[in-house]
Amino acid sequence: MRGLSVVSDQVIWVSGSNSSVGKSTDGGITWKWIQPKGYEKVDFRDIEAFDDQNAIIVNAGSPAYILKTSDGGESWTEHYKNTDTAIFLDGAGFWDKNKGIIFGDPINNKLQLLKTTNAGKSWQNITANLKSDLTKGEASFAASGTTIKTLPGGKTWIATGGTVSNIYFSPDYGESWQVFKCPILQGENSTGPFSIDFLNDKIGVAVGGNYLKDKENANNVLLTSDGGKTWQKPVSPVLGYRSGVTYINSKTLIATGTSGTDISADGGSNWKHISNKSFNSVQKAKKGNKVVLAGEKGTVYQLEIAN
Repeated sequence: MRGLSVVSDQVIWVSGSNSSVGKSTDGGITWKWIQPKGYEKVDFRDIEAFDDQNAIIVNAGSPAYILKTSDGGESWTEHYKNTDTAIFLDGAGFWDKNKGIIFGDPINNKLQLLKTTNAGKSWQNITANLKSDLTKGEASFAASGTTIKTLPGGKTWIATGGTVSNIYFSPDYGESWQVFKCPILQGENSTGPFSIDFLNDKIGVAVGGNYLKDKENANNVLLTSDGGKTWQKPVSPVLGYRSGVTYINSKTLIATGTSGTDISADGGSNWKHISNKSFNSVQKAKKGNKVVLAGEKGTVYQLEIAN
């Protein structure tokens, strides 16, 4: 499981390899497992759910698909397909229930950008809006679908890694873009930021590292207070490579990865290791307080944080 969308304290969706999609409507006590017909070998790396009936799933690799359900997962409709052998979609974000964006690894040095204004029923290619080319070996990671972050009003951040790490920022629904350097661990195709989150349009966090050396923690968490223009190291870092990070509130953050989970109680300045259990993704309920982690072999956990 890599895709995770926690709609509320009751409604949770997950997605992953072998076309797996899971949904719970009782806070994770029971699950309905779904395999969209015709896509049995697909790896759905990201899922964006709006309620217990409506969700969009995105796979990694070629062909690239975007599927949508409006009946709780009973049936899925294909709203995008790309058979280019180079296509690799990394993540999705929605500014509201109708407007959303999906991005993918570069083709001909251009970051792939898709936009919807009708809740995912159709997708417009807006790749040309980002004028700057990506460096050779610069791409993004689909480890959790969270190297993209959207906030209401059209603000979007996309993080890239590999040979070079950058933050691509759009203030206007992907119409125009700015590029900021991200000084996280980088230089190899297994290094860079694997997850970002923003509390608001200024305060944000990036985590990552080297997924091939998941217990190393050299320069794998950074903080920003100016919308991603500049980044600073925390006082004490997370313990290893991390592929998911989320703000619980302005003070509390959770970061997770294959070598464990860490918590910060001071806005990301200091991190405490709380578990060695492997996960890929972490998210707080959009409407509620539940914190959910998803990982290997179909595992889904709830994290309880004592007050």
